[in-house]
Amino acid sequence: MNLFRRILLPFAATTLLLGVAVAQTTPPAPPHPVAAAVPRPVVPEAPVPPPPDVDGKSWVLMDYATGQILASKEPDLRVEPASITKIMTDYVVSAEVANGKIHMTDPVTISERAWRGGGAGTDGSTSFLKLDSQVPLKDLLYGLIIQSGNDAAIALAEHTSGTEDAFAGLMNAYAKQLGMVNSNFENASGYPIANHYTTAHDVAIMSRALIHDFPEDYAISAIKQFEWNGIKQGNRNTLLWRDPSVDGIKTGHTAAAGFCLAASAKQGDSRMIAIVMGASNEKARADSAMALLSYGFRFYETHKLYDASKPLATPRLWKGAVDQLSLGVAHDVLVTVKRGQYDQLKAIMDIPATLIAPFSKGQQVGTLRITLAGQPVQTVPLVSLNDAPQGGFFSRLWDSIMLWFHSSKGNTEQAPGQK
Repeated sequence: MNLFRRILLPFAATTLLLGVAVAQTTPPAPPHPVAAAVPRPVVPEAPVPPPPDVDGKSWVLMDYATGQILASKEPDLRVEPASITKIMTDYVVSAEVANGKIHMTDPVTISERAWRGGGAGTDGSTSFLKLDSQVPLKDLLYGLIIQSGNDAAIALAEHTSGTEDAFAGLMNAYAKQLGMVNSNFENASGYPIANHYTTAHDVAIMSRALIHDFPEDYAISAIKQFEWNGIKQGNRNTLLWRDPSVDGIKTGHTAAAGFCLAASAKQGDSRMIAIVMGASNEKARADSAMALLSYGFRFYETHKLYDASKPLATPRLWKGAVDQLSLGVAHDVLVTVKRGQYDQLKAIMDIPATLIAPFSKGQQVGTLRITLAGQPVQTVPLVSLNDAPQGGFFSRLWDSIMLWFHSSKGNTEQAPGQK
């Protein structure tokens, strides 16, 4: 029994680019004979080389638009994150501000624990906060991100959750929500402690989430210096001075973790995220991240294949108030591929052979599968773009009769979840 119909789908991007007819005209003949044009040599398509072999215990190159991992080494190796931890601290504080639980204007009292920087064994980063002083939450965020202040991290954690331990529980809850399956946080600053770990892949996930969910707070990481308590400190991300396309994100270093860097850059409409964990020195982590970013921009490109909420198929609908069901995707479908591989992409829609009303707007009905040279790239739900209620009694009765004949030709089962 054939329960599904499969439809090979042309890419909407091609339709959008080529859908406008362009009138072609024959140029007028030249007034005098001209020499035959020299044919331009055919230049073979440049191959895409393997990614650079960079310094680092583990690393990841991610395309921001799609979240695809373009290249990696030991992406799921659990490592100590050092001050890279503060990306999650930033995310949690930003989320709690967005939820109205705390506010950028809140005065935050600096406790003795925050003043001391959370204990021995830190990398020594501090915002030089004064004991028992009150600092606006926004200024603490600047100290956290630009100066990598351990005191700022702890003060933010205590203000948000009462204690740093409670804040760590909140960090883990948000990490789980973001899909960071190989991370566990025990503090807000990243000072070395047992059972505090993450991976290059998870750092890329939380970096992408910070950029997407809280762009205004993310923009702080592009600021090159910040002064507090009369002391001016520079951003530790040296790539901000090397390449104007780089606008974040965070450095980290301890003896156990090595030198770490989460970096992001934007060129045109493309953004790349490079994560380097456990490099041998400060220069090596910057060089490694820059090499990965450059590789991504040079050899990969992102295409929008389908627009959200535009019909991709209108299959027959039985027992409905209308005869067809408009199907599409809830979000734009983007795919990142190596340059020159666009023509190898294919899209297939899997739709149940028999669709029986009712359907609600946004309800998943089928699946859109994107493949590259036969290998799966992305799977996207196909959803109903409109409410599709049942038809009247006589309409349903007539369709029941017609379905009997339709079923006798091979479609005898109803798709799962249909009424």
